[in-house]
Formats: sequence, structure tokens, C-alpha cells
Amino acid sequence: MSVFALLRVTPVTDDDITEDVAAAIDALEEHDVEYETTPMATILEAEDVHELFAACASAHEAVGTAEIQTLVQVEEKREVDLSTDDKIDAVESELGREARSTQE
Repeated sequence: MSVFALLRVTPVTDDDITEDVAAAIDALEEHDVEYETTPMATILEAEDVHELFAACASAHEAVGTAEIQTLVQVEEKREVDLSTDDKIDAVESELGREARSTQE
């Protein structure tokens, strides 16, 4: 079984959010998840949906601002063993190239 999530933890403040975002990402280390951070969100992969949600909760709780907005989008593959790399590879195979801009 594979469980994927798009996680976006947004501290609501007029101050710089870098420290809080870093704390949220660092909190993921406490859990059995793989993750990759992008400029807009963090992608998580886990074998267990409960572990995935626990990781998301830890990231949310790690933020120290008075207001936090957290978005979690989950995809669970219950009958297929598939990784995030497998998903990207399938799209790149269909494209015949890497799934990123070729513009410089």
C-alpha cells in the first residue's frame, strides 16, 4: 500500500515565515515518511495512512504563529504498490522527456 500527500502548512503572519516553515518540515523527521519540499508545498509518501496523518499533524503543531492554515490532500493506493518516483516516471515516459520546463 502507498499513501501520498500534498502538505502545505502556512503560518499566517506579517513576519518572515521561513523559521516556522523549517520547523514544520523538521517535524516530519519524527515519522516514518519520505518527503520532498517544493516552493509551494511538501510531498509526503508513507506505507501507513495513520503515520502520514500523524506526520501532517506534527508539522502543523510545529508552527509557532497564532494562526496557521494547513492543507492536506491525500491519495491512497490500496491495491497497488507505487512510489512517487513511479508516478513521475510514468508521466515522463508518456512525455518522452523530463516533466520540467526546458526553458532557461
